[in-house]
Amino acid sequence: MLPRQIAWLQAVTILWMVAECAVSLRAAVQAHSAALLAFGADSIIELLSAIVVLLQFIPRFPLRKPQAERTAAILLMVLAVAIVWIAVSSWRRRVEPSPLGIAITALALIVMPVLAALKRRQARILNNRVLAADATQSATCSWLAAVTLAGLAINFVWHIPWIDSVAALAAVPILLVEGQRTWRGDPCSCGCAVS
Repeated sequence: MLPRQIAWLQAVTILWMVAECAVSLRAAVQAHSAALLAFGADSIIELLSAIVVLLQFIPRFPLRKPQAERTAAILLMVLAVAIVWIAVSSWRRRVEPSPLGIAITALALIVMPVLAALKRRQARILNNRVLAADATQSATCSWLAAVTLAGLAINFVWHIPWIDSVAALAAVPILLVEGQRTWRGDPCSCGCAVS
């Protein structure tokens, strides 16, 4: 049975991820921003992670956790490679200032740490490693938002053409580390026992 707290947390996460993804990708296209594209694409993976948490509580849905973890890990690795390619190919491209991108990443810096903390608490209470991994995904979104926001703000003020690519490339190590952890099925640092 789906606990009410988890249902609420995942519903908020899913709604936020849909909005974050749509706004980020729209802003990325408008501004020609590799960093915003990386941030928006990561939102898709976080959306899938939130859905996986919900699916584990549906009795008739045959979700195997190792398969879900490996699929998420592969998506993170593919995303990292795609970001490198996009960032390098757009190194000198002029990136337009993006007030919309700045707004969505600033909001993510507020929303995602709160969601991550609430998910970690519920993961500890329920000893649920899938929810703990989803909390880590939410925390990772905060780091990506900070990196993206820094690049967007610097570009907004000083109009440095390559700073967007640097901000996008700065996200790659975060994605690779998270992908490796997810592939190995490592628990997050929230103190949850491995089940």
